[in-house]
Amino acid sequence: MAAEDIPTCSAKGCQRSASWGLLWNNPRLHTPDRRKVWLACDDHRSTLGDFLTARQFLRDVVPLAEIPDDAG
Repeated sequence: MAAEDIPTCSAKGCQRSASWGLLWNNPRLHTPDRRKVWLACDDHRSTLGDFLTARQFLRDVVPLAEIPDDAG
């Protein structure tokens, strides 16, 4: 796998490899079944999750390998 193919954390300025997928949607913009994905390293999993939870957007947190193919 080339370096540019390795998923990286979505936290601002973080370049670490992602280990988690935070599945979310904004109910004002997305249908209930739509899932957007933020990627997170172990260090940013909780802070990114807290941000999405505070806005009531977080739907699920899954290991990177378990992100659904139709999420995005």
